[in-house]
Amino acid sequence: MSLPTIKLNQGIHVLHLFYRVDRLRWNALGAGESTQALARLEKLCAANANPSHPRVVTFANVSGKADLVFMLQTAELGHIAQLHRDLEAGFAPGALSLVFSYLSVTELSEYMPTEEESRQMLIQQEKLSADSEAFITRMAESNKRRADYEHYRLFPELPDWEVMGFYPMSKRRNAADNWYSLDFDTRKKLMGGHARVGRKFAGRVSQLITGSTGLDGWEWGVTLMAHQVDALKEIVYEMRFDEVTARYGEFGPFYVNLRLAPPALWRHLHL
Repeated sequence: MSLPTIKLNQGIHVLHLFYRVDRLRWNALGAGESTQALARLEKLCAANANPSHPRVVTFANVSGKADLVFMLQTAELGHIAQLHRDLEAGFAPGALSLVFSYLSVTELSEYMPTEEESRQMLIQQEKLSADSEAFITRMAESNKRRADYEHYRLFPELPDWEVMGFYPMSKRRNAADNWYSLDFDTRKKLMGGHARVGRKFAGRVSQLITGSTGLDGWEWGVTLMAHQVDALKEIVYEMRFDEVTARYGEFGPFYVNLRLAPPALWRHLHL
């Protein structure tokens, strides 16, 4: 029986998987089994190497919370479930143990400025006449930026940089500091300031925020691609001073990982 076809109304599924290698089991593998496992993983990655999806990307965890790390992206739920199982089946039974996993989906931010808000900003703040050539040009630019933002938010193409950081997070729901008791306009204003902090790191950090409310133990998954750990540390530190984080942020475990293709992964982990 084939798996059911389950797609989202918009966006794709994202699955982060963190495994530890059972060294005793691995060292007991027969001759050639490690090479065969590597070949199977390379084949799976090559068959799922699209810019957005389906995509399988491999990493090595730094600090020992895990060994092998995988990030999977697919449009269809059954596909990501099958990739997960195919990935595990490529290794000898008992060779890997799952230490952490996170399922989420790409989504649009409800706080993105609307076309009408952009229109009013040009008229009221920049004093452009709605029938002027400058207004028409600026609106066209604004609409293109919005369309590009929405496309890459739903169908991300993360850069293949050297470092990947991942952590889950939620908004606080305490009596005194309950994010969900705030009205929409207040939340939107706060998130505007939050976004401005993130934009300061353009070119140094590429962010993917995926939604997981009702899908996993937290409300969002945050994936950060960078060239250096400095950038990860700095963006998270600066966010601490933003009110959205300072008053309402709750964070899960942080994982820092090296982007390594399968052959380099094998050499690094002495597999």
